[in-house]
Amino acid sequence: MKFGTEDAYDTFMGRYSTRLAPKFADFAGITGDQRVLDVGAGTGALAAELIRRGAEVGAADPAPQFVSTLRARLPQVEVEEAPAEALPWGDAAFDAALAQLVLMFMNDAPAGVREMRRVVRPGGTVAVCMWDREGMQMLTALKEALETLGAWPRGETEVDYRARDEIESLFVDGFGETSAELLEVEAGYSGFEEFWEALVGGASESGRWAASQTGDDLVKARREIHRQLGEPDGAFTLSAAAWAVRASPQ
Repeated sequence: MKFGTEDAYDTFMGRYSTRLAPKFADFAGITGDQRVLDVGAGTGALAAELIRRGAEVGAADPAPQFVSTLRARLPQVEVEEAPAEALPWGDAAFDAALAQLVLMFMNDAPAGVREMRRVVRPGGTVAVCMWDREGMQMLTALKEALETLGAWPRGETEVDYRARDEIESLFVDGFGETSAELLEVEAGYSGFEEFWEALVGGASESGRWAASQTGDDLVKARREIHRQLGEPDGAFTLSAAAWAVRASPQ
């Protein structure tokens, strides 16, 4: 999955992830006396929140442009270019490992969660979260629009870890009992034009599709996406809900 530039990601998804990060860190019980790893750290929304709490923070991301951004924005963080499935830290090196909005983008989510378990001390915390399949208004509107326009990929059956049971299934051998919570946030737009500009910035497959449209197809794409958003006239707000699951390595 390609996310485009760091600015494009911040504009498209960052307005949600920065609001989600404090709630996710609360759910994971992060305090200032812990060493915490942010897995799939992206542009640093969660890592910045962990620093704000006084934690000692490590971060991993497989995308070179995001690694560069993290090092520039958060020089106090130990940043490594690495996928979740191959974390370059030793066993039990952290008190907690968190992955915010990353599971569906891992090449092998079960392996990624196993690696998170490996680098966390027994009794520590491994926590992950993903947008609920039906609870993220922006993603739902885009999916409905693309389906209506015949542009949504058909026949996809892979698990995308956007439901509570799918996420909990990752916490099997080597974990204690799981806890889960639905975390809810909102993000605002000054109008549809701001939404459209964020969409076509290149941080999502649907955005790159929208940006590729021309002529009448472009008009139809804008009109349908506007309709799926409720035809806002002026400023509007969208809600988003993410399933968070945590457990302790045994």
